[in-house]
This record gives sequence, C-alpha cells and structure tokens, in this order.
Amino acid sequence: MKLLLHICCAPCSLMCIETLRGEELNPEGYWFNPNIHPFTEYRARRNCLREYAQTIDLKLIERNDYALRPFIREVASDIEGRCTKCYDIRLGETARFAAENGYDAFTSSLFISPYQQHEAMRSIAEAAASRFGVKFLYRDFRPYFKEGQTRARENGFYMQKYCGCVFSEEERYVKAKKIIREADFSWPPEK
Repeated sequence: MKLLLHICCAPCSLMCIETLRGEELNPEGYWFNPNIHPFTEYRARRNCLREYAQTIDLKLIERNDYALRPFIREVASDIEGRCTKCYDIRLGETARFAAENGYDAFTSSLFISPYQQHEAMRSIAEAAASRFGVKFLYRDFRPYFKEGQTRARENGFYMQKYCGCVFSEEERYVKAKKIIREADFSWPPEK
C-alpha cells in the first residue's frame, strides 16, 4: 500500500512511523501545516522534521505554505471552534494530495496526541477521504504518545510548547498567567 502520512512535527511522527513500518507499511511523509505560527516556530518544526526524515530514510514531501493571513481568515469567524477548521484544512489537503498523486491511503501523526479532538479528526479525515476518493487509514497512535515524547527528547528533537496556531500559543500564556495568579505570585513580574 502506498501510504501518505501527514506530519505535524518530528516528535509526534516518531512512533507513528515506527508503528506503521512495524505493520510492513512504508509511509511517505507530508509536511503541510499552514496553522503554525510565528514563522520561527514553523521553521523550527519543519527543520527538525527534515533532519529526522534524513536519518530514518523517510521520503518527505514539503508543502511550505506559511500562511498566517489565510489561516486567520479561515478561523476568524469561530476562534473557539478553530481546531475543527484546522483539521479540515490540513487533512483535506492531505487527502487531495494523496488522491492526485497515486497514494492508496493517508493518515496523520495528529492521531498520536491526547490533546487533539480525536473523534473530530477521524470524522473530518473520513469525509475528506470520501470527497477525494482515497482511503483514510485510521490508527489510534495515542498509546505511543509518552514513549514517543521521551524518545524525541532523548534524540534532541525540537519540542514545541503549544499546538501551533497563534491562538494555542495565546492559551499557553493565559494558562501560565492563571497558574501564577493562583499561586499568589504577582503578574506581570515586577522589574
């Protein structure tokens, strides 16, 4: 089976690739993540994946669309519900690319994260597969998440601190601010 694996980052891909290869599948990687911002974050994740792909002989196809404005336009009307739109953008494009380039099926490293909306992603991927006439290969990689993160750290991978979009980065800081306030520290820190 010719399989296309959408990859969000090297740390999440590690166990997905190993698991699929363990099933005698040899996925090809597909980098398409216009949601990741700022550009320095986008570049750090992409470059780490490039380096990792070379070390494991993974064919990596890059669709380098750093697209802050188009992404924001897509999610602006429903910022709280942005994740499903983001899944639709990335998984839909992966399905389209797979269908147009002779792949039998596609899947995504997003399915390893316990922080993602797993059932929404699965439903969106299945709809994209139907829309483009290509198979969606479902795998729940979540049981491998902790091992993958541990091994990624051991390998010196770039480890991101948030999902990717500017809103998830904002949430990271809002949560930190709340934790600091609850701990009775002053915010912002005194100079």
